Amino acid sequence: MPSFDRIDRISQEVHKAIDAIIRDEVNDPRVGGTWSIVRCEVTRDLRYCKVRVSILEQEKRKDMMKALQKASGFIRRELGRRVDLRYVPEIIFELDTNIEYAAHINQLLKETNSHVEASDD
Repeated sequence: MPSFDRIDRISQEVHKAIDAIIRDEVNDPRVGGTWSIVRCEVTRDLRYCKVRVSILEQEKRKDMMKALQKASGFIRRELGRRVDLRYVPEIIFELDTNIEYAAHINQLLKETNSHVEASDD
């Protein structure tokens, strides 16, 4: 079975570089608020990179995703300057809602726990 350590290391480097580029160099007013790059997955042939972005403010999600899609060429060019790769992967941004889902489940568990404690008294 082939080892994917190299791809994992490249994905981590791409993750760090894209995060820095978006935070420091993308000057679009739609990019802001509370957001995080959850994961970067570079394909084995280094042609594509899926970037999973979590955006906390629900009302900003659509605009920020549009801004990131529009800036993907700029981000790709800057990525090529920062990370030494033969091919600079095409960047595909995807919205990640796992953090929001986990917070929702946590809230439901708290409510269930408080109902159970109230019925025990």
